[in-house]
Amino acid sequence: MIIFFEMPSEAYQKRKNANAEQNQPDRSLVIVGDFHWQRESNIAGRPKFKCALHVDGVNFRMRGIQPLVFALLTVGSALPLDAQIDRITGTNFATRSEVLATHGMVCTSVPAATEIGVEILKRGGSAVDAAIAANATLGLMEPVSNGIGGDLFAIVYSAKENKLYGINGSGRSPLGLTYDQMKAELEKLQKPPSPQSSPWQRRGGREAPGEGRSLTIPPTGMLPISVPGCVDAWAELHKKFGKLKLSDDLAPAVRYAEEGFPVTDLIAYYWALGPRLYKGLPGAFVATYTLDGKERTPGKGDIFKNPDLARTLRLIGEKGRDAFYKGEIADKIDAFMRANGGFLRKTDFEKHTSTWLEPVSVNYRGYEVFELPPNGQGIAALQMLNILEGFDLRAMGRNSPETLHTMIEAKKIVWADRAKFYADPAFTKIPLAGLLSKGYAAERRKLIDPNRAAKQVEAGNPALNQGDTIYLCTADDEGNMVSLIQSNYRGMGSGIVVPGLGFMFHDRGELFSMDPQHANVYAPGKRPFHTIIPGFVMKDGKPWEAFGVMGGGMQPQGHVQVVTNQIDFGLNVQEAGDASRWQHEGDNEPTGEKMNASGGYVEVESGIPYERASGRIFRIHVFIRPHQ
Repeated sequence: MIIFFEMPSEAYQKRKNANAEQNQPDRSLVIVGDFHWQRESNIAGRPKFKCALHVDGVNFRMRGIQPLVFALLTVGSALPLDAQIDRITGTNFATRSEVLATHGMVCTSVPAATEIGVEILKRGGSAVDAAIAANATLGLMEPVSNGIGGDLFAIVYSAKENKLYGINGSGRSPLGLTYDQMKAELEKLQKPPSPQSSPWQRRGGREAPGEGRSLTIPPTGMLPISVPGCVDAWAELHKKFGKLKLSDDLAPAVRYAEEGFPVTDLIAYYWALGPRLYKGLPGAFVATYTLDGKERTPGKGDIFKNPDLARTLRLIGEKGRDAFYKGEIADKIDAFMRANGGFLRKTDFEKHTSTWLEPVSVNYRGYEVFELPPNGQGIAALQMLNILEGFDLRAMGRNSPETLHTMIEAKKIVWADRAKFYADPAFTKIPLAGLLSKGYAAERRKLIDPNRAAKQVEAGNPALNQGDTIYLCTADDEGNMVSLIQSNYRGMGSGIVVPGLGFMFHDRGELFSMDPQHANVYAPGKRPFHTIIPGFVMKDGKPWEAFGVMGGGMQPQGHVQVVTNQIDFGLNVQEAGDASRWQHEGDNEPTGEKMNASGGYVEVESGIPYERASGRIFRIHVFIRPHQ
C-alpha cells in the first residue's frame, strides 16, 4: 500500500503545527493507490462531508477507451491564513489536486472503510458490492452517524444500460401506533425535549419547536423509531447489481467488529456525548457502546469491538435480509419492544419493502442534475437551481454579496414549498412536475428583491404550472457508479439498542409533523420526511458526477453550492468541495416550524471573508460569525 502526502514534508509539518496551535483539524489528503480519502471540515463548528466521483470521457466502458475518474472526499472550510499552503496549480484554498484513476474509486469518511471498498473492487466486486461493504464498515466504525438501525437512499448508474436507478430505503412508522395514540403519548411527556438542548443540534438537527407547533416527537426513546430500511435496501441493491456474495461484502465489517479497530478523534468526540443523551433509556446502549460497561466511551486511539454487531452482520450475510425482517433478529426486536413499551412489531418488519424509483432532474445550464423525489428533500436542490438559472452568477462573482444574497433568497423561497409539500407520496399528492417546472421557477424568481431579505415566504401554487449522515460513492471497472447516503438521523439515533444485536435504532420519526392538516402529519405505516439525499449529474447523456454532502437541511444548500461552484464558477471537483460554504437556518420546516421574525440567519465558513458578508448584505441578513 502506497501512502503519499501531496505537499513537501516541511510544508506539511508547518501546516500541521499551525493547525494544532489554532485547534484546527489536520485535513491533509491521503492517497491509497488509485484511491483516496480525506476527513473533517467544519461549517461554523459543525462537521460536514462531501464526496464526489467525476467522470470525463465519451465512452465510460472501462475496458477499451478508458475515461479518467476524478474523486473527492470531504472538503470545507479554508485554513487559517498563516497555515495556507500556496499552490503552483489550482486555487490556493484547495487542499490538494484532484485524484485520478482508471479502474475504480471508493470515497468514504473513514480510511478503513475506503480501503475495504477498494479491496472488494479488486476481488471483482461491483460498485454496489463496494458500497455495501463500505457502508457496513461505516456503521461499525462511525456509529455516531449511521448503521443498520437507520435508512438508506441511493442512485446507481448502470453502465451497460446507460441508465440511472434510484432506491428509497426508508422505513415506515409502526402500524400499531395511531395518531391519537402518538398524541396521547406526547401529551404524557408534557414538555417535549428541545433539540436546541441537544449536542446533536450542532450536527444538522432541526430547530427547536416554533410557531404553530404544540407537540413535538422527541429525538430519543421509542416514539421516533420507524422500521430501519438499510438492510432491505442493501439486499435490493445487491440482488440487482451485486457480483459477490452478500456474505463476502459484509465479511470485512464482521472481522473488524470481532477483532476491533482504533477509534478516531472526531468520532470519539461525538461518541462521548452518548451516555448523557441516552441515560435511563431501556436497552443495551451502555453494554454495547462503552468500554467499561458504565460511561467510558472509546477515546481517540482506543480499540473498540462490537461482537454483537458481528453476529448480526454474519447472520444477515448467511441468511439474507429475511433474517432481519422475518427471522431471528425481528423476533428479538419484537420481544424487546413488547417488554419495554415500544411500538414496533414483527409484522412491521415483515411488511417492509424498499421502493425502486426514477430519479428526477432539471437541466441546469446544459447539465442534467438528478435527485430522488420525496419523501426526501432532494428536489429542493433542483428547485433552487431552477431559480438560480435566471441569474448570471458567474458575472456576479463567487461569494460576492450579490451572489450570496441571491442564493440565500432562492433557498428561502424553496424552503416554503419544502415545508408544505414534501411528504410520503403514498399519503399525499405531491405536485412534482409543477415544483420542478421552469415556468414555476420563473414565477418564484420574481420574489427575490436584490435590496431586501425576505422575512416571510409563503409556499407557491405549483399545480398552476403543471399540463429532505454518512455519504459515500463508488465506481467500478465497468463504469458503474453508486451515490449512496445512509443515516441514523440525529447522531447515534434514538438511544434504543436491543440487547445482543449491536446497533442502535434511528430516530427518523422525529421528522413527522403533529399538525393534522399537514402533508407530513404522523400516521401509522407512513414514511416521515427525510433529509438524506444522494446526487448525480449527467452531461450529454453520460455520467459526469456522483456527489453528496451531509448535515440535515444543509444538504440541498450544499448540493447547489457544489454544482454552481463547478458549472458557474469554473472550479474543479476538488476545489468545488474545498470552497467555503454558507448555510441558512431558522426557516419553514416540514415538521411545522415557521421562519422566525428576522428571516432566519446565515452561517458562513471562515473562508468567506466576513467583511464581504458584513457589508451591504449584512444589513439585510442576520449573519453568524464563523467559529475561530
